[in-house]
Amino acid sequence: MLLLTHGVVKVVASAESGYEMLLAVRVAGDLVGEMAAFEERPRSGSVIACSEVTARIIQVSTLETFLTQHPDAMRAMLGMLSARLRWANQCRIDFRAYDSRTRLARVLVELSRAYGHPMSENYAKQRVIGITLNQAELASLAGVALPTAEKALAELSRLGLVERSYRKLTISDVAKLLEFAKVVE
Repeated sequence: MLLLTHGVVKVVASAESGYEMLLAVRVAGDLVGEMAAFEERPRSGSVIACSEVTARIIQVSTLETFLTQHPDAMRAMLGMLSARLRWANQCRIDFRAYDSRTRLARVLVELSRAYGHPMSENYAKQRVIGITLNQAELASLAGVALPTAEKALAELSRLGLVERSYRKLTISDVAKLLEFAKVVE
């Protein structure tokens, strides 16, 4: 298992057909490889560095000893795993419950919450998503085809919900995006 200490990585998985899907983005402070470590099974995805990355290798035996001796750390680990499972479950619901534009908007809300930075003059209204994702990766996270994601992003831009520039996404109006995405806070 790795503890990321600097940088950003993407977690991808491939189907037997060759289709590759972006599963998650992880940043400094996150763990990767925990499923394979705890299950003693082959890894379910690959981790790809998006920038310069440093990480600490954590041996499973060392982690298990540490978690046994520190119940607060065990609770934190279980909380992280639970949050990841909750997110995956929500994605499964979203794939059936919402159209492609709404799913993409929901992904943007989640990215904004996890990696967004407020714009200084419009703290509550605008947020810059602090990681770089291309349109194919956004499509993958939303479970839509690339042309569908391109159309949905264009529509969200036309509605004044997002601003796009080269490898940068800004949520123009957080409250309106939440409403469009049918996200209740």
